Amino acid sequence: MESGINPWSSSQSIDIDRLFTEFGIEAVDEEIKPLTTQPPFFRRKIVVGHRDYGPIVGAINSGSPFNVMTGFMPSGHPHLGHLMVMREVVWHVEQGGAGYVAVADREAHAVRGLSWDACKRFGREYLECLYALGFSGITYYQSENEKLKDLAFEAAIKINFSDLQAIYGFSQETALAHADSVATQVADILYPQLMGGPAPTVVPVGIDQDPHIRLTRDIAHKMRWFTVLDQGDIISVRSKNAPAHVMDAIVAAFPGSKRYEGHVDIHGADCLFVSEKVRAIEVAEGGYGFISPSSTYHSFMQGLQGGKMSSSVPDSLFWFDEAESDVKRKVMGALTGGRMTKEEQVRLGGEPDCCPVYLLNLFHMVTDDEELLQIRTQCLSGTLLCGTCKKATFERVKEFLSDFKERRDAVSHKVV
Repeated sequence: MESGINPWSSSQSIDIDRLFTEFGIEAVDEEIKPLTTQPPFFRRKIVVGHRDYGPIVGAINSGSPFNVMTGFMPSGHPHLGHLMVMREVVWHVEQGGAGYVAVADREAHAVRGLSWDACKRFGREYLECLYALGFSGITYYQSENEKLKDLAFEAAIKINFSDLQAIYGFSQETALAHADSVATQVADILYPQLMGGPAPTVVPVGIDQDPHIRLTRDIAHKMRWFTVLDQGDIISVRSKNAPAHVMDAIVAAFPGSKRYEGHVDIHGADCLFVSEKVRAIEVAEGGYGFISPSSTYHSFMQGLQGGKMSSSVPDSLFWFDEAESDVKRKVMGALTGGRMTKEEQVRLGGEPDCCPVYLLNLFHMVTDDEELLQIRTQCLSGTLLCGTCKKATFERVKEFLSDFKERRDAVSHKVV
């Protein structure tokens, strides 16, 4: 694969620095500075990158409309590895975003071979978890959403197999249904704007999902009728495939503009003003007027045994409905950043940054920053030993899972 990323793999290792450089993903630190309130995943540098997140920050601070959208492939029970994206979605909804979540059952059926009944059953569990965390908004199954399917068909017109080969490494052996699931995911990301009109839309994902974001941004641009170019004294509105009568509407909207074959030049105008007016005309005349979606990328938490967290390695994670005894065994048996002996640990201190147990607390189990700093300081100084830390971490996990189960039971009626 040219991209070096397979969104459907559960075992690949990803060089984040290389991907940032190669594909133009930017560090998120500067972009989030204007936010008056920053959630733990920003403060603790768990979310590390973004594409075009500035409009989302602006919308949050100004109270203007924006969307947050993501999807979950129901190929198994939800588990620890899904928790970060869920919390990112909920936080953006709490900041005023319109929430959209897709259950990607067409993808699970095409790529993983799951039955439709299994997709429905697992999908319900994902939605329960989201509602338990405080999500409100639109949820749907891909297979049941006719407007989504129509949008996927329109998006597919702009996708060719050379795109899929370059981005995903598809070959002659790739099933057509797999390719169709990609078009459906493009439609998922654009769906909030289909329903609510053009607005900034953020898609929180793991770094391995960036191919979907890149493709969708390209398709959103291709589905526009116009390109607006700032040429200094002239703003040029160039038609890509706009009907003739819509070109007439552009000319009428800007008195004094000059019409040519395929474009309209406007003198002395503000580019942003022209862009938004052209977008409004496009939508009013039956076009989409899509705004290219934004994205945030979170780093991966190590599995409990080190390496990548994956459902194919059961001891690397725990499921939300797993038996307490199994969860305890996994946490207490987790790899740590401790030394070989107690004496070395006391003398040299631990290494929390490469410790799955510490990272479990950093990502999810310790909400108070001061408490987390204390754990880190004691680990580094050698005063906190791994056994003690594991016991305290398991107690936090046990409390979280117990509370989470109660919350899921309380909101199960919301899942239709």
